[in-house]
Amino acid sequence: MRPTLPRLLKAGAFAALALATLPLAGRPAAAADAICYNCPPEWADWGSMLKAIKADTGIDVPQDNKNSGQSLTQIIAEKASPVADVAYLGVTFGIKAKDAGVTQPYEPKGFADIPDGLKDKDGNWFTIHSGTLGLFVNKDALGGAPVPACWADLLKPEYKGLVGYLDPTSAFVGYVGAVAVNGAMGGSLDDFKPGIEYFKKLQANQPIVPKQTSYARVVSGEIPILFDYDFNAYRARYSDMGHFEFVIPCEGSVVVPYVMTMVKGAPHPEAAKKVLDYVLSDKGQTMWAKAYLRPARDIKLPPEVASRFLPAADYARAKPVDYAKMESAQKAFSEAYLNAVK
Repeated sequence: MRPTLPRLLKAGAFAALALATLPLAGRPAAAADAICYNCPPEWADWGSMLKAIKADTGIDVPQDNKNSGQSLTQIIAEKASPVADVAYLGVTFGIKAKDAGVTQPYEPKGFADIPDGLKDKDGNWFTIHSGTLGLFVNKDALGGAPVPACWADLLKPEYKGLVGYLDPTSAFVGYVGAVAVNGAMGGSLDDFKPGIEYFKKLQANQPIVPKQTSYARVVSGEIPILFDYDFNAYRARYSDMGHFEFVIPCEGSVVVPYVMTMVKGAPHPEAAKKVLDYVLSDKGQTMWAKAYLRPARDIKLPPEVASRFLPAADYARAKPVDYAKMESAQKAFSEAYLNAVK
């Protein structure tokens, strides 16, 4: 976090003084600096990315530990005198930012390579990497049951007590799992009945339904199968070196993008554009892949990096959805789930 910069710059009467004294506060005042909201060093290996941007472009981008909601709130509050140049957001917050009128269209180099559905057509937001919802499996904890291949497999008696999913009424990844299951069962964002029926049937297998991220519980074997993102399963397999597997169910799943946007009225627009170009460059995209996130562009990855991901044929089963509609449907789904399942 940079606790002083946003507060100083938001005090309009003292903006000039704040800018003049930034070096005294320990912040470089180079003209090439760019400010990114929500570039946390511990998430998606932003720490390495920011160092690479500095080394290759000379642009210093300070670390920032806001989340998507906090970032958007601050950008809107600073609308009359923007502080941030760019922001990294969950896709629904990228859409909200555009709707709030705080984004500036920009198409970075490589923009055309991003598939439709994963970008705003005018460049107000665009995916830089994504996660895919599927099954994060601890093979050592299955008790002899096979690794499931399909959503339907989890309804079989042999998986009783082995399946977990985050509460879809309180955790975003839980809701993503519900959207994925519902679509796989023939539902839509206008019709969640197939998904609700699936969860009702799954209750017979006594699923574990935590409210918060449960990576450690899968690694420990407490939850052998969890509805979760691919990057968590790959991290467990290749960083924690266990017998873990990621499965994109045979009926299909959904992709969840992480996006960036250029802030309207960015104080350092040319530096901002260079940062956005960099994260979509071949080097930038490869760095995301090394952090187990799927690159937005279809680039040739080093063999040792590409081999960590499932084949493209498996990922073809995971599709984008109308993310704005997905967000607007969440409240109705939550009410239906609470009434029918809980």
